Amino acid sequence: MEDPDFDAVVTLIIKEDPRFDKRAYNFLRLALDQTVKELRKKDAGRAGKSFHVTGPELLEGLRVYALEQYGPLAKTVLNEWGLKRCRDFGDMVFNLIDHGIFSKSSSDQREDFSDIYTFEEAFVRPFQPKRRQQQGPAAAGSLSPA
Repeated sequence: MEDPDFDAVVTLIIKEDPRFDKRAYNFLRLALDQTVKELRKKDAGRAGKSFHVTGPELLEGLRVYALEQYGPLAKTVLNEWGLKRCRDFGDMVFNLIDHGIFSKSSSDQREDFSDIYTFEEAFVRPFQPKRRQQQGPAAAGSLSPA
């Protein structure tokens, strides 16, 4: 079930900034929840009630979650929702911060979401065939009659 406050705020955000689809905001929220769970598993010391995720941590969580949910279609789906680069996620995060849905620390900034990875390397390359090592001339001609 959708959170009515979240939905209402996202509807307002989209009226002010229509670059990103509502589904992108829902994806961001679900990916953040998954990222927090994974980070808490890895670091029990961070298991307090208040939990801060950095921009790069969130971007990694978004990458993993997108690949899990959409596999080789991840880039296509994200592009369809208006997401083309890491900074777009940052813009969405700060839209949610500006409307009181997410909070930030004093050190958080939009630049935390810049140039962490390209969508090509994050969502396309994992599904491209691995290149075989180039073989030298001796190895290339190894099929010879006995």
